[in-house]
Amino acid sequence: MRSANRLAIGSAIAVALAGLAAALYYARLDLTLSHYDAKGHLVVARRVIDSLTPGWQQIGAVWLPLPHLLNLLPVQVDALYRTGASGVAISIASGALAAYSLAAAIQRHTAPKSGAIAAVTLLALNPNTLYLQSTPMTEPLLVALLLWSVLAVTRWLDGPRDSAGARRHAGVSLFLACWTRYEAWPVTGALLGLALAARLRRGEHAARAAIDVARLAAYPAAAAALFVIISRMTVGEWFVSSGFFVPENPALGHPLVAAGQVLGGAITIAGAPLVAAGLASAVAIAILAIARPARASMLLLLAPVAAAALPWYAFLQGHPYRVRYMVVHVASMALVSGAAIGLLRLRLAAASAAILVLGTVAVRPPLDPTAAMVREAQWDRPNAAARRAVTAYLREHWDHEPIMASMGSLGHYMQELSHADIRIGDFLHEGNGDLWKAALPRPAAHVRWMLIEEKAEGGDMLAARARTDPAFLRGFSRVAAGGGVALYRRQS
Repeated sequence: MRSANRLAIGSAIAVALAGLAAALYYARLDLTLSHYDAKGHLVVARRVIDSLTPGWQQIGAVWLPLPHLLNLLPVQVDALYRTGASGVAISIASGALAAYSLAAAIQRHTAPKSGAIAAVTLLALNPNTLYLQSTPMTEPLLVALLLWSVLAVTRWLDGPRDSAGARRHAGVSLFLACWTRYEAWPVTGALLGLALAARLRRGEHAARAAIDVARLAAYPAAAAALFVIISRMTVGEWFVSSGFFVPENPALGHPLVAAGQVLGGAITIAGAPLVAAGLASAVAIAILAIARPARASMLLLLAPVAAAALPWYAFLQGHPYRVRYMVVHVASMALVSGAAIGLLRLRLAAASAAILVLGTVAVRPPLDPTAAMVREAQWDRPNAAARRAVTAYLREHWDHEPIMASMGSLGHYMQELSHADIRIGDFLHEGNGDLWKAALPRPAAHVRWMLIEEKAEGGDMLAARARTDPAFLRGFSRVAAGGGVALYRRQS
């Protein structure tokens, strides 16, 4: 076990150093904040304090809160907010935790180190995970906490039955994962279900096993309950499931098409060799765990695959296709592939690991400028360049009066405007509650400036009001535009 722990710690250190190098590389290419959601996450964390109406309610109800709580204080420092450096630091630390958990989880079940080393290498060198680990995006934290949860629940499952400490450790891990991204919710359900199945396969009494798993389930259940209460108190809805996207995906209402998009996205992100090896390994591990009660806890290694349920459901509802929703499967496929390799004899394990790593790296080389996530992150760059005309006008003419804008559509541009010394507290947005509601019917009575997203997804809510209510923009003049954004100024 000491050898396994040294391997896990060494993996964490190596991945942290690789993550730091990658972050510097992408920063030099000016790609750290090229993804609009990278800027959006910084804005949500910042606005809790920097706001017309500061307070915990600003944490919002669409994105889960943990990433923003971790970055809440650091992002109040202007330099960290403008560069995203604090968010990047969280992502690099998350990569290190993911590597530790991945190696440790595999080593619990296998003797050869080849499988764990291969899995960590596959995760660390994937160009899409490397890029995301160089940004303030929340996927690296999700991957880290999912892998940590697999390790923690396995330790609980294999440890003494009455170990409250192990249950608390596993429960807190699940709680944190469920407060990071929604993909963790189906994975948590899978982990709990597989933990129950493993206990039953070992011959434990059904009622006793169910009670133990239910006690563990109380932690993620509390996370979900607390989140929906926060949602109700901040936006008036128990759960926000619509209104933030236009249902334009061809998979709308077509389960097989949605499944094909998820599988295709996983191959695009992870590479066909890793996905093929991962799916075959998952089947082999399931058969082994069912056939041999002593191996029953290996069932838990399958749980991260359940993350596919969320994008499948989202695409089925018409949510626009986003390849990053499948980035978890670099980790899920690496986990099961590494575990399966570790079950082989020493020489065969080493050869299999080398073949898989070399084959995968050949099709998904690290720092690939054409990697799917790098390309997706740059969708908004032409618009960002065009928005400089709006920024230039504000630099010259803005009089420090509040600017009305929809944060749901223009949060990324609000972050860009920090370089013009415009703070989040200078905006009137949806998170300001009654102030926003009062201004919405007739903005001219409340604000002198308004930013409207007129292009993306058919325009934002202000654009929709302007189209349907001729009096909405009465008293305003359009003074600048670019990148789909229009700036309106109230006439004196």
